[in-house]
Amino acid sequence: MSRFITVSLDKRGVSCVARLLDEEAPRTAAAVWDALPLSAPVFHGKYARNEIYTLLPAFAPADPGKENTTVTPIPGDLCWFSFDSDDLGNPAYGYENSTGTGTTGAIVDLALFYGRNNLLINGDQGWIPGNVFGAITEGLPEMAAACQDLWMGGARGETLTFTRRD
Repeated sequence: MSRFITVSLDKRGVSCVARLLDEEAPRTAAAVWDALPLSAPVFHGKYARNEIYTLLPAFAPADPGKENTTVTPIPGDLCWFSFDSDDLGNPAYGYENSTGTGTTGAIVDLALFYGRNNLLINGDQGWIPGNVFGAITEGLPEMAAACQDLWMGGARGETLTFTRRD
């Protein structure tokens, strides 16, 4: 039986529904599901193009490792990236503190891709494969419009929230 989550831009009042990819990414889907709800400030992708994401202190008992990875996510993909605080400490990333989370150690980046032509390459680190753990099934056009508004209007004060959809 499929499991579904709701992904929301809270201040903008926009949500979409995603199916967890339990068969393709079982460890990652389970790590996210078991930790829900999750919410933190949202950022818009600087390099990947059509991406919004949030940075969270590691929340799973163990990192899921690589599974169902991509460097070319498509519209509607939800991805997991694992970093440590040194990976995101370069001032060029523009976070208000060294990691974006206020923590040191492991950081989880949960991302939503809302448009085409994404490429997960970073000037400091090279290719950054992400685990595709979910696929948006409802509300992508509305979420994409809100993501464009986030890009042009700014992310300050906005949060990205992931919750279970029972």
